Formats: sequence, structure tokens, C-alpha cells
Amino acid sequence: MYKLSVEQHRFFGINGFLRVEGLIGDEDLKTLDRHSMALAKNEVALRRLPVEARNDGTSPSDMEDKYFRFIQFHQHLELHERFMLHGGVLDVLAQLVGPDVMAMQSMLFLKPPGQTGQAYHQDSFYIKTFPDTLCGAWIAIDDCDEENGCMGFVAGSNNEPIYQEVGAPEDREAFKEGLTEIKGVDESREVMAKANAGDVVFFHGHLIHRSRQNRSVDRMRRAYVCHYANARSYTDWGGGNAKHILARGETHLEYAVPRFVEHDRLS
Repeated sequence: MYKLSVEQHRFFGINGFLRVEGLIGDEDLKTLDRHSMALAKNEVALRRLPVEARNDGTSPSDMEDKYFRFIQFHQHLELHERFMLHGGVLDVLAQLVGPDVMAMQSMLFLKPPGQTGQAYHQDSFYIKTFPDTLCGAWIAIDDCDEENGCMGFVAGSNNEPIYQEVGAPEDREAFKEGLTEIKGVDESREVMAKANAGDVVFFHGHLIHRSRQNRSVDRMRRAYVCHYANARSYTDWGGGNAKHILARGETHLEYAVPRFVEHDRLS
């Protein structure tokens, strides 16, 4: 089991995020690499899945928009569920929000050159749990930095409330239209969350964060991102607790079990 140090706990509590280097091993990373590139090249048969295609294109940019970041594909593809329940990721989450962990949302981002990012937001604004224990886990499939659109965190905003003053992003070139942004954020507090392929960045649901446009010429910025909460937190998001997987531990609430993979939630 991956054990967090006292310093890692302290850093997460103060800043609201934590990068765990190399948590995804080489073979797992190669699997994610191959699968995400196959999706980007339209080489995975998705027509039979009960998901709505938003366009008819086949380019990497089209594919990301076509299935809107491949959200909740863990409900349809074994690999997405398998990495949502990755043992190392759950080890860390059990120490940050657990020991009981509920797996709620999965998203695969491709972000090819030119693709826009998402403006400042807090995930707990959208995914509500009571008590609020939401935490994201961001698996870097590619090395990411400011050029290809890494995330930017407002360090310490995990200790702030959920802000309700949101609107359409002002910069439509760098940030995706149709998504909201928090108004009046102090950009001077932003920390760029650079990461290497195989690193996992954990971040609190209240943490204000964003990602800018991929301004590189030939580098993608792929990431597999899932959201979790303490399994004893109530939610009506996404159909309620009964729709979300009990990934670790026990709960008095309803829960779902994995559809594709054999998984020991007590390990």
C-alpha cells in the first residue's frame, strides 16, 4: 500500500493539492497511452455504446468534443473502470478522504495542440456531496507544462467556500465556451501544476483551478481524471449513491459494484 508521509498530508491540507510522482507504473502507463491514442485516432468501436456523438469528425480535436471528454466511460469500457479503481490511486484517496471511498466520475482528456482549456472553477460547485469530501485524481498520460496546457491551482483555496458568482469565460480563445468560470479570482495566487507522465495529482473539491489552451505545436496533453468522495457522504449527483462504485471500505449508504473488473474494496 502506498503510504503518505506526514509532509504530504500537511502539504495537501494547506495547499489543496498533492502530486505523487510515478504512482502509475510503466506498463499501466503504456496501456493508457495506447488506448487514449486509439480513441484520438477513432480506432475504438464506440457506435454500439449508449453514448451520444456530438459531431461526425475523426480528428483528435473532433474526438474529444465528439464524446465530450469521454465522460463516464467507466460505465461502458473495462479499461476506464479498471483505472478508476487503480490500487495506488485508491491507496492515496483512502488516506485523504477515506478510509471509505466512493468512485463517482471519470473523464479522459485528449487536449491536442490548439484545444482550449477550462477557466477557473471548483469541482464541488458541480458535484455536491454531504458532507463535502470530493477529491479529484488527475493521471498524467503525457508530460504536461504551461506550453501544452497543464493545470493551474489557486493554492489554499481548498479552505475557501464554494463561490456562486460564475459566468461565461471572458477569454474564449484560451477557455472553452459553454462552461462557466468563477469571477474575480486573484491570478497572482496561481501555481502551475506541472507533472510527468505517470504522476497523479490529487486535488480538493473546493480548490480553484483551470487549464489553458494547448499552445504547443505537436504535443498532446492527455489525462485520465476521476472524482471520488468519502463513501459515507450522501450525494444526489449522477443518480445518487446507488449509481457510484464503493471502491474502498464500507458504507451505510447504497452503492454500486464494478461492472467489468474483479475488485477487492477491502484491500
